[in-house]
Amino acid sequence: MITPALTHVRVHDLCLFGHHGVHEEETRLGQRFYISLEVQADLSAAIAGDDYTQAVCYGQLCQSAERVFQAEPCKLIETLAGRICAAVLVDCPAVEDVSVTVRKPSAPVPHVVEDVSVTVTQQRVHRVGFSLGANLGEREAVLRAAVGALGHQPGVEIDVVSSFYDSAPWGVEDQPPFVNIAALGRTILPPQAVLGLCKEIERSLGRVPGRRWGERAVDIDLLFHGERPVKHPLLTLPHAHLFDRAFVLEPLAELEPNLEIAGRSVTEALAELDRIAGDVTRRMPGQGG
Repeated sequence: MITPALTHVRVHDLCLFGHHGVHEEETRLGQRFYISLEVQADLSAAIAGDDYTQAVCYGQLCQSAERVFQAEPCKLIETLAGRICAAVLVDCPAVEDVSVTVRKPSAPVPHVVEDVSVTVTQQRVHRVGFSLGANLGEREAVLRAAVGALGHQPGVEIDVVSSFYDSAPWGVEDQPPFVNIAALGRTILPPQAVLGLCKEIERSLGRVPGRRWGERAVDIDLLFHGERPVKHPLLTLPHAHLFDRAFVLEPLAELEPNLEIAGRSVTEALAELDRIAGDVTRRMPGQGG
């Protein structure tokens, strides 16, 4: 398993004056609020290169919170915290999850309290794409089971699945033909965790070690994870051979003809492959993923 360098970045008790609240005197007179933010991000590149541009800027976190705070007043500090979370995820692409605490020292309650506070946590949702194939055993049944297993993993949702496609072997030709499908979904998990789930599902469905690009009971490739590239000896995203394989591109084009990955059109890439080598996939009539 690939373990990223997950870093927690904190801003504690940013003090702002505003008019948030339910009661008339709160919205008219205003009061002090204290906002704390904690974000989690994979800052491996920033740490390795001592690179400020790839880090999460404390000032940006404060600016995001202040911009939301000074905008439309909220009756609930829960709403205020949620809006700040959403702004941080938009403003800071490296942040994977954010927790915002809003403290209200002068809350109008008939009790002696130091303050009242709420904490809201939000996680970034990434779009993900998968290519699945099999050329041993009950191919279609195994692929259905693989997609079902992916969709039942905590933190992963599968939105759409393509038809089945017959395809010739790629890379190693002396083996049975494959059946392939593609699936698009969403996840809150990091790419390394999604890769681990793919490998675990492969093993559970009978895949055993063999020759590279050889026969397999099932193969689950993670094609992309959000928009950020990943380069690691065990994981490259977008997938290194994504644009070389018609059996990957054709099911994706079926699901979303206008899909672009890393700035390249899936439909245009498929057309280019067809011009160069001819169509090597065939949609199986009357079948669905």
